[in-house]
Amino acid sequence: MSETEVPTRTPSQDQPVAASVAEIVRAQQQFVQSGATRPVEFRLRQLERLKAAITRYEMRILEALQRDLRKPELEGYSTEVGYAYDSIGYVMKRLRQWVKPERVRTPITHVGSRSYIYREPYGSTLIIGPFNYPFMLVIDPLIGAISAGNAAIVKPSEFTPHVSGVIAEMLGETFDPEYIRVMEGGQEVTSALIHAPLDLIFFTGSIQVGKIVMAAAAEHLVPVVLELGGKSPCIVDREVDLELAAQRIVWGKFLNTGQTCVAPDYVLVHESVRAELIAKMKAQITAFYGEDPQRSPDYGRIVNERHWNRLMGLLDPSKVAVGGTGEREDLYLAPTIMGNVSWEDKVMQEEIFGPILPVLEYRELDAAIRNIREHPKPLALYLFTSNSATEQKVIESVSFGGGCVNDTIMHLVSPHLPFGGVGSSGMGAYHGRYSFETFSHRKSVLKKSRINLSFIYPPYTAGKLKLIRRFMK
Repeated sequence: MSETEVPTRTPSQDQPVAASVAEIVRAQQQFVQSGATRPVEFRLRQLERLKAAITRYEMRILEALQRDLRKPELEGYSTEVGYAYDSIGYVMKRLRQWVKPERVRTPITHVGSRSYIYREPYGSTLIIGPFNYPFMLVIDPLIGAISAGNAAIVKPSEFTPHVSGVIAEMLGETFDPEYIRVMEGGQEVTSALIHAPLDLIFFTGSIQVGKIVMAAAAEHLVPVVLELGGKSPCIVDREVDLELAAQRIVWGKFLNTGQTCVAPDYVLVHESVRAELIAKMKAQITAFYGEDPQRSPDYGRIVNERHWNRLMGLLDPSKVAVGGTGEREDLYLAPTIMGNVSWEDKVMQEEIFGPILPVLEYRELDAAIRNIREHPKPLALYLFTSNSATEQKVIESVSFGGGCVNDTIMHLVSPHLPFGGVGSSGMGAYHGRYSFETFSHRKSVLKKSRINLSFIYPPYTAGKLKLIRRFMK
């Protein structure tokens, strides 16, 4: 989840902004068409410049994250700044190999010919970032756009204005606007951007806004990558190390105050270990954040009052097992566990995207799988079990974007794994080489030999048909 508000389009209001956006897009497309971004040396230099810029602005980025989300410095560095460093380094080491034309097999019907895949940039790409990881979730796709030879317009979240301002200053100082351009603002700017004749849109945010983005992109048949969300389940089997499960679930859920698209949205635990798991998770919350998490320097805040009000509205005080308290003026909501939750409860009707963890129980694994499958496909799924048959059954029976066995969150850190959703949780994937591929058009080229297969040309005789039948069965 993580919302970027996009209103119904009002042409009279959007016209000045739309004209400016159209001019920016044309300039970027011309820059890419000039061939300036094609050499791999150019792309590597831009990635190096980006890394150097992040280094210069590192402390300001961390301070902005603290101001917008009260994000602890360790979380800010490890999940945003440090992640960007790692991503740039990984891509730079491999980009020369990735950009080479890829020779692929050629069928016998093209005897003597050779087949290649050339990866070319789309052109002017739009990256719309969310508020929950407001730095990393624009910089990481930008790394993909640069590595593939594109120009980019970056739209940071208006809900994290301090981070947005730092990004605008950093990228504006580092790159020419015909190459990389930051556009700050709210609804009017976002609306103008998504209706522009771009070459690709990369959007991270809520399902609701993702639908609006996709509909707008359809006006110009602009391809889209949608990184959305959903209710990601966490199944806890009875055959499991409950201490370890509790630690990893609590960490994954309350990281960034629960404002993580792949956070466990709810726990589905075997009835025989439900009470013990809740007790261990309660103890783990205290171990992480102390008796009063509001005083902990390691626990952040909700992004704004509107989201705080929404989250408080999901609570059922009669089912709160841990936490449940909050302070609007401080945008504080305690790490909360709700027990005895049913599928009909309000907290189970939408993605939570905050520090509330509902716990449901199951008796039979088949019933748990059936309940998950009756809902939209989640972005992530987590399973805690020591039973390999249970592991295989869940992975093969449930469709989800990605996930972990006996952990949470960590699958998205690997550059070797594609990160993305399925169904309503998103389309397209990125990270590592998958970022480069997502921002590249794969152009197919067949290089024909001088061997001429004359039997394919008219007139079509019976003998030619017989020969073709021999080859094409």
